[in-house]
Amino acid sequence: MLYYLFQYLHETLHWSGTGVFRYISFRAAAAAILSLLITVVLGEKLIRFFHERQIKEGVRELGLHGQQEKQHTPTMGGLVIIAAIVIPTLLFAKLSNTYIILLLVATLWMGVIGFIDDYIKVFRQDKEGLAGWFKIFGQVGLGLIVSLVLYFHESVVVRELETAVAVIEQGEVRPPVAFKDVKSTKTNIPFFKNNELDYSKLVPGLSDRYTWLVYVCIVTFIVAAVSNAANLTDGLDGLTAGVSAIIGTTLAILAYLSGNVIFSQYLNIIYIPNLGELVIFCTAFVGACGGFLWYNTYPAQIFMGDTGSLTLGGLIAALAVMIRKELLIPLLCGIFLVENLSVIVQVFYFKYTKRKYGAGKRILKMAPLHHHYQKMGLHEAKIVTRFWIVGILLAILTLITLKIR
Repeated sequence: MLYYLFQYLHETLHWSGTGVFRYISFRAAAAAILSLLITVVLGEKLIRFFHERQIKEGVRELGLHGQQEKQHTPTMGGLVIIAAIVIPTLLFAKLSNTYIILLLVATLWMGVIGFIDDYIKVFRQDKEGLAGWFKIFGQVGLGLIVSLVLYFHESVVVRELETAVAVIEQGEVRPPVAFKDVKSTKTNIPFFKNNELDYSKLVPGLSDRYTWLVYVCIVTFIVAAVSNAANLTDGLDGLTAGVSAIIGTTLAILAYLSGNVIFSQYLNIIYIPNLGELVIFCTAFVGACGGFLWYNTYPAQIFMGDTGSLTLGGLIAALAVMIRKELLIPLLCGIFLVENLSVIVQVFYFKYTKRKYGAGKRILKMAPLHHHYQKMGLHEAKIVTRFWIVGILLAILTLITLKIR
């Protein structure tokens, strides 16, 4: 909203200094600062409000050290995260941008799903919360929304070098510089020089008219998987918020590079027009996660709940798909991936050994992986800090893939 106001002040009234709002870097910085302030200010008020009304989620008895201390910690802090993402985005981003609109819808969509889950846990005292199939329905629903809009909306295009006949200039043969915006299902493949994968080629013999089915299935799976993985990771104070902030910072850099014609050509990655606005959303995302850590680091004064974790995971997946860097998710979101796999392997091995030997065995002391380290006696704060360090290393490796091919 402020973008359009300052655009009017600059172009029509010619007010000095108002032209600064044209720059993505300025608006991104402003969004990050405002997001951080909103989270810190609203977080304190929300904690006080929840304490006064005894709004808290009962913590499951897992036999972990310090668990009893968390019995009276309020949850649903994801409401603050959502507010701190949405408000700066509305103020500083171009609201006519398809990517921004889609991300705002995604934020509210997953926020509602997570809020319903937390509401059932808190107010109905049902520790199971929302039925698993309903969560999957919500995640798949978001995947369908994201994939269908990205595939069919006319403004979602990539810019490619147009093949043309070379021209002769001063005795030298020089190809003309010509570009065209096209609809495409291509994405970048890490570690390869000719690094574009076209989803339309994944199924040999598939008619072009059915390519959208392949694209929709892949994007929906990615959104559901990352959202669920972020939800599983949310088990220690500050873990999901810290890891998400690291991932969000990396996605902001990738969005800026992919939305800049000079950098995208230099790095040989897909140039996506109008993608630069995502940097503003990403910085608001990072500011919200960073601000939430003010109250969520050990010992946590508030939990984000599914309202926050489901939303953060869904947004990370949607951002990666929009930037066409979804194949980097296993590396960039390595913490989420390992946490998710630890649960899958633990359940599979337990069922397998129970069926074969009559008694189920476990590979880990407890799943997800962070609880395994708790059972080993490591302090919660140490586990979280080490996971953050690994997350930073994975983020650096993700950025390095832009040059290592």
